[in-house]
Amino acid sequence: MTRTIEGVLPILHTPFDDADEIDVPSLCREVDWALEVGADGVCSAMVSEVLRLTAQERIELNRRIVEFTAGRGVVIGSVGAESTKQAVQFAQAACDAGCSAVMAIPPISTALPDTALWEYFVSLADSVDVPLIVQDASSYVGKSISTDFYVRLLERFGSEKILFKPEGSPVGPNISDLRDASGGQARMFDGSGGMLLIDAFRRGVAGTMPGVDLLDAIVAMWRALHRGDESAAYRVYFPVCALVALQLQAGLDGFLAVEKYIMVRRQIFSSDRRRQPNSWSLDSETQAEVDRLLVMLADALSATTDEDKSAGL
Repeated sequence: MTRTIEGVLPILHTPFDDADEIDVPSLCREVDWALEVGADGVCSAMVSEVLRLTAQERIELNRRIVEFTAGRGVVIGSVGAESTKQAVQFAQAACDAGCSAVMAIPPISTALPDTALWEYFVSLADSVDVPLIVQDASSYVGKSISTDFYVRLLERFGSEKILFKPEGSPVGPNISDLRDASGGQARMFDGSGGMLLIDAFRRGVAGTMPGVDLLDAIVAMWRALHRGDESAAYRVYFPVCALVALQLQAGLDGFLAVEKYIMVRRQIFSSDRRRQPNSWSLDSETQAEVDRLLVMLADALSATTDEDKSAGL
């Protein structure tokens, strides 16, 4: 637990080749680019398509991410699963690979009572020596987690061991609720893709976990917010919001389709292939709107980068 878990910690997208295997060279490029543009570390999680990977692929993905990061930032491995045994094995494998922390959603195949959910997260926390980030991804998958439940975990393990990624709706009020209920002890991360970042920042989050596709913009927003330059933050924020709004149309598959398209446009990925089956694919008119918004975002970033240089960042 020597490295602080905070700041901009993007969720890596998993690239696939034509044989539907993990595209290792593209994954390496993705990690390098994320760290080059200012990420404080990298993570695997829902937009890494972890629920569509085999068990061995999940373990291999986290191992590769640690290898490619090479100590340049923290690495958080996704370990949530449908059984406690699975989750514990994923967590222990992530720790063996060198992950700085693990992150878990609850099981999603059934609505668990709090007693079962408590045993699941306590078993996970007890199984590893690194911090556990408890993720509520209920705005697009699974069941929501209550503030009272979060606080109980915090009281049991402390703020260095248990951290939170509260994505259940309404996100902003839920962040404030946990902040207040924990007396400011809960360390939380925004996971809105940037759409709610400014609001979450004002509510006291320790960091943000966006996808990689718009990472240069998220880093620029984060830096602008920290230096108190709301004008620069909002300049980048508006095209980011418009892009995320397009992704939100189709849930997790909407995020993946648009994000991977952008990763190919950035020449980081060789293919926008996703694991099948999918509920939605990018149509030509949505793609054209994404292209227009990326031009607007590039213009906003150009102006904000000049301000970063002037501020010595």
